[in-house]
Amino acid sequence: MRKPQDQKLPSGVPMPETGCIVSRRTVLSGLGAMTLLGASGCSQALDFPSLEPMEPSGGDMPPVGVDRMSTGSIRPVPPISVDSNITDNSTMYASIVDNGLVIPAVPFQKVKPEFRRQIVIDPTGEPPGTIVVRLNERHLYWVQEGGEAVRYGVGIGKAGFEWSGRAEIQYTKQWPTWTPPKEMIARKPELVKWSGGQPGGLDNPLGARAHYIFKDGHDTGYRVHGSPEWWTIGTQASSGCVRMINQDVIDLYNRVKASPTKVPIVVA
Repeated sequence: MRKPQDQKLPSGVPMPETGCIVSRRTVLSGLGAMTLLGASGCSQALDFPSLEPMEPSGGDMPPVGVDRMSTGSIRPVPPISVDSNITDNSTMYASIVDNGLVIPAVPFQKVKPEFRRQIVIDPTGEPPGTIVVRLNERHLYWVQEGGEAVRYGVGIGKAGFEWSGRAEIQYTKQWPTWTPPKEMIARKPELVKWSGGQPGGLDNPLGARAHYIFKDGHDTGYRVHGSPEWWTIGTQASSGCVRMINQDVIDLYNRVKASPTKVPIVVA
């Protein structure tokens, strides 16, 4: 076998001595292994030498691969906050027992994702502690501190029954009694049996909670209330009231009750 110093490159130039002999097979084997590791997406770490170089005489050279350039004054977008009442859908819409009544679970898979309870960046510009109903979106917002809002899907009034304006929530009730107005009884005579009021319960149209809307001290007759008819959320199905999933209206009720002042409401 020829000695390393006797080997020549194709041009005829003698191959320089390197102090070690690396066979062609060894080189190809090593390259092949690295290629396989890269293609496999494996999470194994290869043992590369440190990227911290020796400092030159000046002593100011930063480590290789470290970007020390200033990012300027751009502020990152703040993350959405964590709320223990805003969890996964299966938890939020599970069956619950409330005042001795068993509220059925909501098959949330049948409710469009945009109509399920969630925290969003507040788009309303209203002060914290305000309820905002956007009729065209079929969304109700509870405005919070820090530029966020809890958003719920709602059902709204049929064409010709809508109400809009600025008012306030005068008071709230749990499992309220529903009394159909005379105009509704005229349209649906079968409701005359409830002319004295239908007691609160699972079949009551006002659901688990009701928020009573007053304007200038007068009852508007409109409510933000729960409904056993979860499938109407996102539609125009009511006689002007804003209806919510029972689990959602309980969540809103707890927030309204915690407010130190009467809660303003904007419906537009």
